[in-house]
Amino acid sequence: MANTYFQFKQFIVHQDQCAMKVTTDGCLFGAWVADIVRSKKPEGGSEQLVKRVLDIGTGTGLLSLMLAQANPNLLIDAVEIDPDAADQAATNVAASPWADRINVVQADIKEFSSANKYDLVISNPPFYENELKGDDAKKNTAHHEGGLLLPELLGVIKEQLKPGGRFFLLLPYKRNEEIKELLLRQPVQTRKLVLVKPVSHHSYFRILIECSFHTDKERDTSIDELCIKDENGSYSPDFIRLLKDYYLHL
Repeated sequence: MANTYFQFKQFIVHQDQCAMKVTTDGCLFGAWVADIVRSKKPEGGSEQLVKRVLDIGTGTGLLSLMLAQANPNLLIDAVEIDPDAADQAATNVAASPWADRINVVQADIKEFSSANKYDLVISNPPFYENELKGDDAKKNTAHHEGGLLLPELLGVIKEQLKPGGRFFLLLPYKRNEEIKELLLRQPVQTRKLVLVKPVSHHSYFRILIECSFHTDKERDTSIDELCIKDENGSYSPDFIRLLKDYYLHL
């Protein structure tokens, strides 16, 4: 088991710097991606298939740190447009045991360039495209599509991925139909969908998506359901399995 670095239940990003905190669904997404990456080994060998990762819109660095904790050979570029959030991500990374493997870059992803293509791209993009924006500019950047719409995000991902690479998105379930139509219009193969409920008797509120761009080999989409908490308000067995290496006291 990997050494626990974050005690996520108490880890709150400084509110005066970027007005964001670590969310349960963000932690779930990071743990889910890390678990998939950890399980993808070449047959008959120990070397990881995934080596280079791009985290688009890293925020406070949560997803990059979780992937680095679970997968000791990854090299991660974590790109964030907001200067304050990027500074906080850099501070979090510098304080972690994985600072030599995570490179935080303050940049607009549409202008970001790298000498390397990536095996994997992850993104927890802004949720509320086309909804009324408030007065707080930082929250608008964090929660709205401030100049990077989902179709544009897919274009950026395609440009940055190696052939055969995969990408992972965390999106709100209320945009499910829109997302399905968008993916159908793209040369995208949806590998996995996980529909997430906050509590077993509630409706879905998030979608975890694993995709790749089309290859010669077509495959069926795996669709699963995951509840964060059961009907008694306790963390579900699936949630505990994914988060036990990151949450203390699970």
